[in-house]
Amino acid sequence: MENALKFRAKLQKGTICIGCAVTFSDPTITEALSGVLDFIWIDAEHGPHTIQTIQGHIMATKGSDAASIVRVPWNDPVLIKPVLDAGAAGIIAPMVCTADEARRLVTACLYPPDGIRGFGPRRPSNYGRSMNPEFCKNANRTIIPIAQIEHITAVQNIDAILDVPGIAAILIGPFDLAGSMGHSGDPGHPEVQQAVDTVIAAGRRKNVYVGLGITDDPKSAEPLIKKGVSWLCIPPDYMLLVQAASRYVTAIRGFAGASSGLK
Repeated sequence: MENALKFRAKLQKGTICIGCAVTFSDPTITEALSGVLDFIWIDAEHGPHTIQTIQGHIMATKGSDAASIVRVPWNDPVLIKPVLDAGAAGIIAPMVCTADEARRLVTACLYPPDGIRGFGPRRPSNYGRSMNPEFCKNANRTIIPIAQIEHITAVQNIDAILDVPGIAAILIGPFDLAGSMGHSGDPGHPEVQQAVDTVIAAGRRKNVYVGLGITDDPKSAEPLIKKGVSWLCIPPDYMLLVQAASRYVTAIRGFAGASSGLK
């Protein structure tokens, strides 16, 4: 819960929070990145994660300031509960399209009377050492429920979604949004960008923090920040690896030319 509070505090102060998605199962990638990022997005929707690998990544953030945010495969309390019990700071629920679905996310994240989360917080309770009357109240105040907005229906319902008590932030998914608008694979289409701008403006109007991914060009963050995006996802782990390797190889081949020093 400590890193969740740090993440919330940064957003409240107006700090632009930066993180990236982690898809590799080895938690050392999270341990290495936690020292420079504000959050680690553990992607269990499209990444090959199990509850064991998710827990490993969450544990790898301990001692850092990076919040562990897990995108579960679907907005289902059965999937959300064990991830929270492993110690996740926040939950990203994909494809939230209505206010009812947003309420489903929030109630899955919170203990009664505010929600339906069952009690079994192994790691969050410090293995039972912190189980006291205030534990559930503190958990409810700190857990970060995040609705992913990635369908045109969600854009049409955005004000109602943002009005749901407990929604701490939203994350725009431009590729799936583009697909739902008949522009698959083209998130840069003017109609898709207009929908994205509508969601950002609504988040700003409703004081809900908006997250969005950026391209491999850091300068792509600047216009988004000006529009009101509060937290940014840089390219995921595998893309960072491939891009760094490609830059090295291209640079070396460029100055090496045709001469290898051997004939």
